Amino acid sequence: MKGESLQDEYSTGQRWISETEPELGLGTIVEVDGRMVRIQFSAGGDIRQYARRSAPIKRVRFRPGDTIRGKDDSTFTVETVVEDEGLLIYQGEGRQLEEKDLSDSISFSKPQERLLAGQVDPGAAFDLRYESLLRRQRLRQSDVRGFLGGRIDLIPHQLYVAHEVSSRQAPRVLLADGVGLGKTIEACLVLHRLLSIGQAKRALVLAPEALVHQWLVELRRRFNLHFSLLDEERCLAIEEAEPEANPFLDRQLVLASVEFLASDENRLHQATQAGWDVLIVDEAHRLGWTPQSPSAPYEAVRSLAEAVPSLLLLTATPEQLGPESHFARLRLLDPVRYSDLEQFLRESEAYHAVARIAGGLEGNQSPSREDLAFLTESEPELAARIEESEDEESRLRLLAELLDRHGPGRVMFRNTRSVLSGFPSRIERLHRLPAACGDESLAHRLAIELAADIEERAPVQALDFSHDPRVDWLGRLLLKRKEEKVLLICNSRAKVEAIEEALRHRFQFKSALFHEGLSLVQRDRNAAWFADPKGAQILLCSEIGSEGRNFQFAQRLVLFDLPFDPELLEQRIGRLDRIGQTGDVRIHVPFGPDSGQEAIARWYSEGLDAFEQSLNGGYQIAQILGDRLKGLALSCADSDPASESDVEAFLGETRQLRDSMAQRLEQGRDRLLELASFRPSAAERLIERISIADRDAALDSYAVRLFEHYGVSIEELSPRTYLLKADHLFTEAFPSLPEGGLSVTCDRALALKREDIEFFSWDHPMLEEVMGLLLGTERGNSAFAIWEEPEPKGILLEAVHILECVAPRRMGADRFLPPTPIRVVVDHMRQDRSQELPREELLPRLVDGQVQWLLEKPEISQKIFPKMVAASRWQSKQRIEPIVQEALARMRTSLGSELQRLSKLRSINDHVRREEIENLAERIEALNQVISSARLRLDSLRLIWRGPKDLAP
Repeated sequence: MKGESLQDEYSTGQRWISETEPELGLGTIVEVDGRMVRIQFSAGGDIRQYARRSAPIKRVRFRPGDTIRGKDDSTFTVETVVEDEGLLIYQGEGRQLEEKDLSDSISFSKPQERLLAGQVDPGAAFDLRYESLLRRQRLRQSDVRGFLGGRIDLIPHQLYVAHEVSSRQAPRVLLADGVGLGKTIEACLVLHRLLSIGQAKRALVLAPEALVHQWLVELRRRFNLHFSLLDEERCLAIEEAEPEANPFLDRQLVLASVEFLASDENRLHQATQAGWDVLIVDEAHRLGWTPQSPSAPYEAVRSLAEAVPSLLLLTATPEQLGPESHFARLRLLDPVRYSDLEQFLRESEAYHAVARIAGGLEGNQSPSREDLAFLTESEPELAARIEESEDEESRLRLLAELLDRHGPGRVMFRNTRSVLSGFPSRIERLHRLPAACGDESLAHRLAIELAADIEERAPVQALDFSHDPRVDWLGRLLLKRKEEKVLLICNSRAKVEAIEEALRHRFQFKSALFHEGLSLVQRDRNAAWFADPKGAQILLCSEIGSEGRNFQFAQRLVLFDLPFDPELLEQRIGRLDRIGQTGDVRIHVPFGPDSGQEAIARWYSEGLDAFEQSLNGGYQIAQILGDRLKGLALSCADSDPASESDVEAFLGETRQLRDSMAQRLEQGRDRLLELASFRPSAAERLIERISIADRDAALDSYAVRLFEHYGVSIEELSPRTYLLKADHLFTEAFPSLPEGGLSVTCDRALALKREDIEFFSWDHPMLEEVMGLLLGTERGNSAFAIWEEPEPKGILLEAVHILECVAPRRMGADRFLPPTPIRVVVDHMRQDRSQELPREELLPRLVDGQVQWLLEKPEISQKIFPKMVAASRWQSKQRIEPIVQEALARMRTSLGSELQRLSKLRSINDHVRREEIENLAERIEALNQVISSARLRLDSLRLIWRGPKDLAP
């Protein structure tokens, strides 16, 4: 059999193989158009789509003398080959077989053909190939695969959440960590791992329009995930080139705005039909819902969620719009489990007793009789074990079991600052500003502004801040803090523009704007200019700057006005107070004297302590006190304002409500969520394994040799940091490098400091691509060497077979049995010499040589060599059973125990979806079959002459 060049004319029904994924078996062309060719690999249930001009595939053409196998497993030797309208027909032994009827699982062993033809590669290429096989095997079995490549700090709670979620077969969860704790990183980690292990291929990310470019940059910069941004303009361009095309099938990884799909039924239908594996929705609290009137964005996400197996919803404020909207988001995750709002509300009240028991176990304390009685009703066996537990270790095990069975942790993860450490302080700075001398209209202007804010409309008269004491104060702050960045947030575009105009006329500061009237590109440019150390000193944001954006390089936040929603205030502060912040955050709140703004500032400061502490239960507090707060604020502009005693009474009532709400949440769902969302010991073990991989110096030496093999020039800039340049590449298939080269580092700490240097790890796509390039071609699969010794000793054959499963990647078979190299050394007497000639002892003795003189001897080429190849295969087969049994044992231990756990949980906690259990059971059965049916494929051969060198010219 031989593989023809890519210039062959493609025709439906032809059989081709993938050069980069030979384990897929024999593929069939099912569709050809002007740009693309689609090939179905039926053995593994996979379909690949390739660009015609650069497809890494080869045509399968068997020759006379080859033995072929049909789909019915019958075999015969080919005598003649005829071609009919681009399709091959094989004839022999009185039979004929059309190429479409060839077995899908045919394995192609070409090394012996190359060796017999004298086509040998240097021994270094053979050795590099074998090392690549070993490293690919270890990487695919690694339990931190997919977690190594992110340009991120190893933050325990983020990695714990990502590991828990990505370990599920089809995760559907709400990621609801508090503002600034890294939900986006968690979602990207989950996605990166699912893509790395083959559990997902196609992903759609939906974000508010204002955040799509930020997502695009973060996915590329931090995780090397190249998403395509789809908007109407891009969709029209695709359809212009291919009128019948679905634009959402043009790429595997797609990013779009929620607004785009919610406003166009046709685009939403196309997106729903595109067959995604993973859907990620950012700022999910924006998906408004009521039983009577779900919003268009909610309905758009619902349509997609029903068609996608894995769903991640992100929100820092899960209950910002109330428990009803929170229920609606959970309903997107599991509409069967969350079908009744009233039942959901009742269940929420039952978490208190479980939370108390969990807290006691965490603190190594015995639960009360009342709480044990509550648990005994549903789980008498678990309650008895808890009552009998005496040591801390057993109680911690019972805590994990309790959290697994009860509470909302199966569908929702929420970490808060109260259980994490390492955050800087938030320092409140309230500025009560006197009116300018002779300005009697200030109170009137502030009252008009406040009324407009309350009614969420533009003020009756145009805003004019030219004589506003807040602008005077802001100018003084900027003059005093010339070397510091200042972020200002207010609630509207009109205010942003009015503040900017007042500043521009009175001061000479570098400022930038960020509001909904600017294009997305302009907003990104302005945000980048603010981030530039030599750029804008102040960024003036409307409310759209409160969500998603990360400005932790600044330490001063100016709140020109205050929202009436405490959770929105937390969103504002979270632009600076977030992971990565290195200094204390100073929150400046300027307001006029005896104004409504002052009343609101005092409410947040003296009533809620919301400026310096992260507030829980803000939505409920606003529901109870919001209208009274607005009334109090408006009364400050009246001729008969509220008395100080009335204000103090209101603040006292606020403090009582805050404390009772905090206690209630501590005892109930929040406490359970925190305990289930982060287990430090598990996170520490995960981080240690990642850190070991980070420190692995073998990555550097292997990658250098692999890249230099293809002609890449490598200059070491500093320890573990290199400049890669494409000076002497000998193949266009190598991943493209920038004209000036690419700087990479294997040092995570340096990569976090230097964004101009790319982080290089075992997960890096370039490494995976180049490994695939080597292993998917014939390079290094045929070699000849001389082992010089005084007396003639004979011939050795070093053979490498691959034991592999034919299965879809999403099944995860390679987690238990990845393509596994089996190295065998046999002599010319067909005796196994593998044990006495291990690789590390054999390599120093070998030098490259010319093989033609040996193969010209018919006795060797026609008799001895074929029998040695057959003997190597027989020896390799003897090693299959232990490898397969070990893989099956690992699979059954891992997935079987998980199936038992989930089945037991299902009877107690119906947060475990029935589909999750059924999918896992089906996966175990399928894995049992494909692992048991693993097959051998010859990968490479090295023929070795052992004897005097002068006999081997």
